[in-house]
Amino acid sequence: MRKDFGPKPYLFPMPVLMIATYNEDGSVDVMNMAWGGICDTDKVALNISEGHKTSQNIIARRAFTVSVADVAHVDEADYLGIVSGNKVADKFERSGLTAVKSEFVDAPVIQEFPVAIECEAIELHKCEWGFRVVGRIVNASADEAVLAEDGKPDVTRMNAIAFDQFRNGYYVIGEHVADAWNAGKRFMK
Repeated sequence: MRKDFGPKPYLFPMPVLMIATYNEDGSVDVMNMAWGGICDTDKVALNISEGHKTSQNIIARRAFTVSVADVAHVDEADYLGIVSGNKVADKFERSGLTAVKSEFVDAPVIQEFPVAIECEAIELHKCEWGFRVVGRIVNASADEAVLAEDGKPDVTRMNAIAFDQFRNGYYVIGEHVADAWNAGKRFMK
């Protein structure tokens, strides 16, 4: 038996994405969001409100980075989601996190988050349900601490967190359960 909940955004996992931009004065702005993800092999899509400081920075600079939040920095990530850059000018500094300028786009890379995707904004679309940003991925980088022996990021080492829209919680992601493009092969016989 199933229970109906009506039109709810009940999808799990939702990545906890940290969107970093530069403000007009060159200071760092970071926003926590779950309404985004990969939309092509070289593109990221974000659905945010145009009123966010981050949105205005993306419009002005045409660049942003997307980092994956992790367990070690869940408090900082949550803080960056509940405080508005429009109201607290030094919110990034208050988080205690650090940033370096991307070598590829006009946006900061947050040092403490294990993986960053550096993007140039190629589509900005205002519509009745929000503000859609599509970014072309220019570079992806990862802290060496989360790399596997083959040199690629290992999700079991990232301790990435996901947002639970059912109960407004954060959960850790990381247990390997099967190999993609292999687990279902038994049905092909």
